[in-house]
Amino acid sequence: MTAAPIVIVGDTLLDRDVDGAVTRVCPDAAAPVLDERYVDDRPGGAGLAAVLAVGQGHPVVLISAFASDAAGARLAALLTAAGIDLHPLPLGGATAEKIRLRTRGQVLLRLDRGGLGAVGGALSPATEELLASAAAVVVSDYGRGVARLPALRAALAATTAPVVWDPHPRGPAAVAGARLVTPNETEVRQLTGQPVGDSRVATATAGADQLRRRWQAGAVAVTMGGDGALLCHCGSVPLMVPAPASADGDTCGAGDRFATAAALALAGGALVSEAVQTAVELACRYVLDGGAAGLRRLLADDHDQQAGPVRSGVADLAHPTAEFVAAATGERIGPQAAGELVARVRAAGGTVVASGGCFDLLHAGHVTALQAARQLGDCLIVCVNSDASVARLKGPDRPVVTQRDRARLLAALGCVDAVVVFDEDTPHAVLSWLRPDIWVKGGDYAGDGAGQPDLPEAGLLRRWGGQTAIVPYLDGRSTTNLIAMARARGVPDGHVELRKEPA
Repeated sequence: MTAAPIVIVGDTLLDRDVDGAVTRVCPDAAAPVLDERYVDDRPGGAGLAAVLAVGQGHPVVLISAFASDAAGARLAALLTAAGIDLHPLPLGGATAEKIRLRTRGQVLLRLDRGGLGAVGGALSPATEELLASAAAVVVSDYGRGVARLPALRAALAATTAPVVWDPHPRGPAAVAGARLVTPNETEVRQLTGQPVGDSRVATATAGADQLRRRWQAGAVAVTMGGDGALLCHCGSVPLMVPAPASADGDTCGAGDRFATAAALALAGGALVSEAVQTAVELACRYVLDGGAAGLRRLLADDHDQQAGPVRSGVADLAHPTAEFVAAATGERIGPQAAGELVARVRAAGGTVVASGGCFDLLHAGHVTALQAARQLGDCLIVCVNSDASVARLKGPDRPVVTQRDRARLLAALGCVDAVVVFDEDTPHAVLSWLRPDIWVKGGDYAGDGAGQPDLPEAGLLRRWGGQTAIVPYLDGRSTTNLIAMARARGVPDGHVELRKEPA
């Protein structure tokens, strides 16, 4: 029996660390020159909270907003690779990015961009059912709009699952009845206007009690950095939970670690006080292990303590292989081209159609299916398996044609408006980012005709109100048959060529 999911709700950001060496100063300005060595991308905000919840005995689902840009595509790929199911919402504008330029472990400069677009869209029935059946819900609010959605707030207020609300000063109030609210000291003062008192404990207690009453929350736990957390609930005396060890280091994401750990404990039946003690311990350990920079090692350690299987992709998050590939230069190929197309079509009230596959040897069956798919909407985006993905699915002797050439051939078809290449075994990540209105496959997926066929992606499309469709496919046309015919005629593997039959 599958455990009920832990649901993370909130704003997702792309954190990017650019590490390099500084050996000289810019000749035209008093600024160091950073020679880039490597780049590390990871989910931030609610995305980081979701990653931290993976591998703890529950499926993890993230309800967040994704923009139609390359950074949004990258986020969807990273999150899917970490084993997280996405329930995406539309986000106008550009993805919020935090780019840190670093050398020798020190941050030289942080560049923030994007993240100012509006979050929109009603909740699908599938998302409402998810919140109603959750084991616990974490609202990781970064003040960018997701936590303000009326339909989402109504579903959060109606759920019987324990809700842990990690607030932001720019965000809305927690929904009434939240089991636990988890601001830090600065946030609780900003949220309540509480002046600094004679002691940290007195200030935190007064602010927490005010916030608990105003928001009608079950309890408020104020995180206090290396000193642990202060828990204020219905009693007049707060509970001070000290940190088990001094934890000096990168605290980025420690609040997310605290909130997810508390939610997981509550899902297991712990009392609020017990959940806060667990959360303090794990947040302290998170900082000791290097914070976000030590995420790979931390997750691997957590998996060692679990009886269940390790989720695929989590241990490789620091150096992910699952990503959207810009297969070739060209205005119709890659995530940027696809994202801009989706934004234009949606702004005009149009219908976005997507289809996908390996398309190893493009043949008449492919063209017929793609032409039929294009007629179902106002644009057609083709999602193509990368070379690595095809090799995993079809065997080491495939593909015959490289992803670059396959993308170029598809983009040249008059019925195709954009092409994006994905590296996973399934198109779930790219679909979660694109959120097409219709997902189309050729008629070879129709099965034996008994009952209404359902594509493997049908459940995913229902998360945003999309639908699946099957279009006619020419019988007898397949890449496998073409390769077999070529081999029968003595053409070496990897050198398929077309020859005319003798007259």
